[in-house]
Amino acid sequence: MTPAIITKDLTKKFGDFTAVNGINFEAARGEIFGFLGPNGSGKTTTIRMMLGLLPPTAGEIQALGISVKGNQAELQQRVGYMSQRFSLYNDLTVQQNLQFYGAAYGLNKVDLKNRIQDALAMAGLEGRENAKTKDLSGGWRQRLALSTAILHRPELIFLDEPTAGVDPISRRAFWDLLYQLVADGVTVFVTTHYMDEAEHCHDLAFIQRGNIIARGSPARIKETMMDGQVLEISTSDAIKTVKVLRAAQKAGKIPLKEVELYGSLVHVVAPNIEKKINDIQAILKKAEIRTEQMAVIEASLEDVFIASMK
Repeated sequence: MTPAIITKDLTKKFGDFTAVNGINFEAARGEIFGFLGPNGSGKTTTIRMMLGLLPPTAGEIQALGISVKGNQAELQQRVGYMSQRFSLYNDLTVQQNLQFYGAAYGLNKVDLKNRIQDALAMAGLEGRENAKTKDLSGGWRQRLALSTAILHRPELIFLDEPTAGVDPISRRAFWDLLYQLVADGVTVFVTTHYMDEAEHCHDLAFIQRGNIIARGSPARIKETMMDGQVLEISTSDAIKTVKVLRAAQKAGKIPLKEVELYGSLVHVVAPNIEKKINDIQAILKKAEIRTEQMAVIEASLEDVFIASMK
């Protein structure tokens, strides 16, 4: 089948600033495609071009087998969009918001009634139809926003940081909804900065300063992009451990690629990391840092992401 999205040398410039720099990728149908990058890397600009809201400076975009340029009206009936800012009406109820957006999509009364019921059931919003949107928690508001974006049953949906600011349990429930959509054949294009969410995408692209710097499945990216192994360290003082090891790295006392803080743990990346464990222990002992546990672990997507963004 034709991919859901194809970009060819997609470029966007604002004056002398290049926001998106000739990127190329494809997103297969019926999958979740994750688009990862720090703030200002070009994620939202790319989505706006794919939606036809922003004309590219150069390059081409195809969505669902047709060119985005000149076909925005046709694609509007086949594509859904959920922005990173909550865009529903707070003073309306759940039911009223769904009715408003359904009417905006041009659904007739019979179809709209049925689709609202389907959306309420899918999102678990049954029983909350008469609740004011402003009274919903962040997680329920995100479910409602997704429900409005799929009322017209799009084949492709764009989600821009959909779970930002939502608690972990609500984020997990939201992703369960995304898997339901994919099971029904919908393609999901999602930007996120949560690495645990990125792990659940079928395919990924890392973007930095407008350039694609990594592409592939999470497993493939970890296999090909990680230069070295990861040593996870638990010590009596994680912050001091990072400072000491970075100082030793900078002074050339030990060849390390990365030293990063991961909650209460420290991740150290280097080729043949096992051969450096004794040296690391000696450096920490000299700094009067007690080592509680060290283990070579499989690199997480967050490890790869941080290493790639350097």
